[in-house]
Amino acid sequence: MNVAEAVGAALAALGVRAAFGVVGSGNFHVTNALVEHGVRYVAARHEGGAATMADAYARMSGTVAVLTVHQGPGLTNALTGVTEAAKSRTPLLVLAPEVTSLTSNFRVDQTALAEAVGAHCARVGSAETVVDDTVMAFLAALLGRRTVVLNLPLDVQAETLPEEAAEAVRELLAGRGHRDVASRVPAAWGLTFPVDSGDDEEPEGLPAEPSDALTRFTRLLAEARRPVFVAGRGARGARRELEALGERVGALFATSAVAKGNFHGSPWDLDVSGGFATPLAAELIRDADLVVGWGCSFTMWTTRHGALIGPETKVVQVDLDPDALGVHREIHLGVVGDVRETARAVAALLGEGVADGEAGRRGYRAPEIAERIAREGRWRDVPYEDLSAGGRIDPRTLTIGLDDLLPQERLVAVDSGNFMGYPSMFLTVPDGGAFCFTQAFQSIGLGLATAIGAAVARPDRLAVAALGDGGALMGVAELETVVRLGLPMVVVVYDDDGYGAEVHHFGPGGFPLGTVTFPPADIAAIARGFGFEAVTVRGEEDLSGVAEWLKGPRDKPLLVHAKVIADRPSWWLEEAFRGH
Repeated sequence: MNVAEAVGAALAALGVRAAFGVVGSGNFHVTNALVEHGVRYVAARHEGGAATMADAYARMSGTVAVLTVHQGPGLTNALTGVTEAAKSRTPLLVLAPEVTSLTSNFRVDQTALAEAVGAHCARVGSAETVVDDTVMAFLAALLGRRTVVLNLPLDVQAETLPEEAAEAVRELLAGRGHRDVASRVPAAWGLTFPVDSGDDEEPEGLPAEPSDALTRFTRLLAEARRPVFVAGRGARGARRELEALGERVGALFATSAVAKGNFHGSPWDLDVSGGFATPLAAELIRDADLVVGWGCSFTMWTTRHGALIGPETKVVQVDLDPDALGVHREIHLGVVGDVRETARAVAALLGEGVADGEAGRRGYRAPEIAERIAREGRWRDVPYEDLSAGGRIDPRTLTIGLDDLLPQERLVAVDSGNFMGYPSMFLTVPDGGAFCFTQAFQSIGLGLATAIGAAVARPDRLAVAALGDGGALMGVAELETVVRLGLPMVVVVYDDDGYGAEVHHFGPGGFPLGTVTFPPADIAAIARGFGFEAVTVRGEEDLSGVAEWLKGPRDKPLLVHAKVIADRPSWWLEEAFRGH
């Protein structure tokens, strides 16, 4: 057994279930070793797509995903997707072969590249250390919730393992490795195997220890008259605990955009906080006297540049990472801890009367509030003038029509661009594990690959990719991947014949727009060339083609080429450009 084979075997034994990539000479053997030991390998058409597929798979599955690339240009091609994953704290392990010859065309400083985009960098040093090096890189991704680039020097990959190292690999494969790995990890890390979230469940976190911060937090909750809980991605799997605590203190629920759907179905759900918030959500969040961010970093997007936090509102942030507390805005109290366990601990303290028995009041949960949420709580409840005309459909009308047609058991992946608010706000999702929003780096062109990774992780749900025309054409090669994998996916392209964000940002100033507008493209015909079924939608009546596809047999994926109105900006666009 050589080092490349050992890395693949060890990762399979540690619980890796899927790897994404483009194979070249440098990662050929390690990728085949992954496959040999039961890891599903998904071949993408470009490393950038592969990186984003792996990112989305990790988000939707709750497991560590693997990206495998060629040395040098394979890694540089993947960098945008790796950056998105690193900024999102996705547990992703990148297997990056590394040349050692100073004269190789493939030589770049891969460590510097990884660190420059916020990823952690590690290296397999030798055949003697391959098991330890691989295990520790895996644990850094898993426990640190971070993206790790594991450099695999080409000369080291070919080394034969000494018997002791080979035996360690065999022990991992025999199932004894989980116990061995756990024994190497400090007890305070709370590692639990196997690493698999299931649907919305996450591994149990560390029990929260009594602390002054928990006591202060409990008192703030008990004193609050209008509390709002904002759940971020770090709250995934903690819905039950947050709802129980919210019931105790009378809290309303909201989410950051990446956690959309976390409280779907609750009568107290305000949906997304921030630029995509409904007028009602914005009003009620702004009027809160206590806002608690649960695994939510309170970025400018979630707070509308701070406008959703009232001047007298107290702000509490709960996060596993102490370095995340108070980064994006001033907070009154930071609590370091797992979201689920912190919610449990605070509920217990309330039960013990730590807060002078004030908890349990109705809080924000008055009947009139419930009635307003039921009546005004969704964007489709907000009246609007349908601007469909001239062979182009209003994107609101389009998205509401799709929301009515598509099955509820869906997952939605959204690319970046002028259009992105429409699917984010008008398409409902059934829970917090059904919305994949790769927007930490704000790159367009990631949406299709995001949907592919999410669909591989959740084959029980219909994947819906929402793209702009610019992003769709950037990632167009991965249409072949959708067809090859046999994914019964719906790809919706909001086509306004240009980079709409730039058109609407610079157009009012009288600037020339020839660099950001394009002649019409028949994206439906392009999709058919890849093996899709396709419909072109210019008016609401054209959605009948989507209804027909949904009836079955769905043996081909469907692309919906929507020619949307191009003369109006998205309502959130001006807000978004304030952050540029």
